[in-house]
Amino acid sequence: MTQQSLTTARPAHEHFQSVHHFLNRQMQLLDEGDSAGWAATFTEDGVFAQDTRPEGRKGRAVLAERMTHHVGVIRRRGLTRRHWLGMLSVDHGGDGTVRARYYAIVVDTPVGGEASLHLSTFCEDVLVPDGDSWLVAYRFVHHDNFDSVRDDRGTDS
Repeated sequence: MTQQSLTTARPAHEHFQSVHHFLNRQMQLLDEGDSAGWAATFTEDGVFAQDTRPEGRKGRAVLAERMTHHVGVIRRRGLTRRHWLGMLSVDHGGDGTVRARYYAIVVDTPVGGEASLHLSTFCEDVLVPDGDSWLVAYRFVHHDNFDSVRDDRGTDS
């Protein structure tokens, strides 16, 4: 099935379960420290951007290299990091893509210590079909603690 036909053959709500499963598995790869596996869930030229770094990082190789660095820092600090996703909504992008919006809570737990909130975020993804799954073409992460210009919905303009 082509990219266009997969995303228009069913209403967006029918993609909810597959997008939910994709995002959960993607975060598990990240939490397991599989930087290359996590980066492979992006398109070859996929972008990961944040309001703290709006220019973003582009391409699987760059994403894998940067995430490998971050995973190393987390492990050297003796932390286990977990990403919890919720409040997912899925809509058609109108161009053969699917748009996913969700909250992500990032929790750090030190060995022998108590869990603590590291970040609270709002994420916006542009996903493209990849067989029976998805790839991230573009992800933007809004950090709740970052002071940026916000519109009246509370999200970055």
